[in-house]
Amino acid sequence: MEVREKAWRKKDLPLLEEDWVRDHLSKLDTHKSMDPKGKHSRVLRDLADVIAKPLSIIFERSWRTEVPEDWRKAKVTPVFKKGKKEDPGNYRPVSLTSIPGKLMEQLILDVISKQTEEKKVIRSSQHGFTKGKSCLTNLIAFCDGMTSWVDEGRPVDVVCLDFSKA
Repeated sequence: MEVREKAWRKKDLPLLEEDWVRDHLSKLDTHKSMDPKGKHSRVLRDLADVIAKPLSIIFERSWRTEVPEDWRKAKVTPVFKKGKKEDPGNYRPVSLTSIPGKLMEQLILDVISKQTEEKKVIRSSQHGFTKGKSCLTNLIAFCDGMTSWVDEGRPVDVVCLDFSKA
């Protein structure tokens, strides 16, 4: 019987390095609104050199154990889209979450993306949720494949299904 090794063991988790945190802090958008506790992203961006080390330690411990409860909470506000204001279906929820929590999410996304890229987990034919690829690139690749088969004289059948109402 084959024993498969787990892809991510706790001791093998990548470190969230201080320079990554500093880099992400320096790129914070200062035109976004404050988080639920009233912290503004400009303060965190301006203090990037000072808070990068302590934040990297907090992120590292949270990555290996549990994210602080304050970072998991959000202030949800309904925002009007269009139509009649009396219809609740015409509102969309917007949630304000903690800036450090968002920053940690971005760092973890970067670590996971780097890992999947290095380990070649995602095939090159994958278009959804892949950086630099979209529905348009998928459609172009599909049409290119179909036309090349037609040019070769191979039979081609295409079935289109609409799951939008499913």
